[in-house]
Amino acid sequence: MEKLTEARIEELLGSKAPEWAREDEKWIVRKFRFREFLQAVAFVNAVAQEAERLNHHPFIAIDYKLVTLRMTSWHAGGLTELDFTAAAAFDAAYASL
Repeated sequence: MEKLTEARIEELLGSKAPEWAREDEKWIVRKFRFREFLQAVAFVNAVAQEAERLNHHPFIAIDYKLVTLRMTSWHAGGLTELDFTAAAAFDAAYASL
């Protein structure tokens, strides 16, 4: 996959990943809050399943009831369509919990 243009990144942030934010020009990031720790862990397990299905894995931080996901495509040197596809899949996993 090719690295996206700034215009395409802004378009995808608005349409495919509206809850995600840019960070350091090469990442998209979203924080997910949960009522209980085990809900956060269940979400991370769902993210892991989606990441394996897509063969595209996020950086994951679990801080008690807060899960932070960070996406980039190292081989492309920045963001690709796959980052936004994964973000949408992770959002769907969150919505289903």
